[in-house]
Amino acid sequence: MEDFNKENKYLKAKKRVEELKGFYSNLIAYVIVISFLAGINYYTSGWNHLWFLWPAFGWGIGIVFHAIGVFRMNPFLSKDWEQRKINEFMQEDETGPRKRQRWE
Repeated sequence: MEDFNKENKYLKAKKRVEELKGFYSNLIAYVIVISFLAGINYYTSGWNHLWFLWPAFGWGIGIVFHAIGVFRMNPFLSKDWEQRKINEFMQEDETGPRKRQRWE
C-alpha cells in the first residue's frame, strides 16, 4: 500500500513537472518569436506600423490561460472544487444517483 502511495505521488509530481516544462517552453518560444517579429517590424517599417503587436496579443492570451492552468489559479475549478466533485461522485457510486438540483 505504501509503495502505491509513493508511486502515485511520483506520477503526480512527474506530471506537474511536465506541465511546468511545457509552460516555460511556450513562454521561451513566445519571447523569441515575438522578439524576432518585432525586429522584422522595425527593419521593414520602423515603428510606424506596429503589426507585431497583433500576434503578441493573441499568443499572449494563450500564455495567460496556459499559466492559469499550470499554476492552478482558476478560482472556479480549484483543487477544493475538484476534491468535492470526486467525493460527490464516489458517494453517488455508493448510494446511487441523486437528483441534481443545481447547475455544475
